[in-house]
Amino acid sequence: MVKSDYTILSLADIGCTDELPETRPTIEGNSAQKAEYIWEHYKTNCFADDTGLEVAALNGEPGVYSARYAGPACTAEDNINLLLNKLQGIQTRKAAFRTCITLIINGEQKQFEGRVEGEILHERKGAKGFGYDPIFMPAGFTKSFAEMTMEEKNSISHRGLAVKALIRYLNSL
Repeated sequence: MVKSDYTILSLADIGCTDELPETRPTIEGNSAQKAEYIWEHYKTNCFADDTGLEVAALNGEPGVYSARYAGPACTAEDNINLLLNKLQGIQTRKAAFRTCITLIINGEQKQFEGRVEGEILHERKGAKGFGYDPIFMPAGFTKSFAEMTMEEKNSISHRGLAVKALIRYLNSL
């Protein structure tokens, strides 16, 4: 929990309906770009994130392109199908989900990362979650993210870890 010194507002709360830019070639870059956009255009302290799935056998793909891996108008199913097709015949399926959060306070920028190691399954398992959750099994577990309860997933997820690091930092100020 963030201490009461802070009030967290949504983009709608600050009047931002803009499509935030995501044109940098890295997860860290896109996270920073979105936060910098809010800082520059709305003159408010802010944080923004970007997330990607990195598959070792595919040289880090889909990575920064995770949400649009199968093309600009693709669905999560399209992305999963493309990834599974590219991994056909590959036995080593190590992967990691990464989230980077960029915080800007009074013009000072700091980044926080959350990472969860795991592997890509050969087939979908589970119906919860979103995106690649049905084919990602975190290391040390026997369930995919899509088979876990929200509480289980949040306790180990890349986003959860990045948010916890952000909260620890904010509470230390």
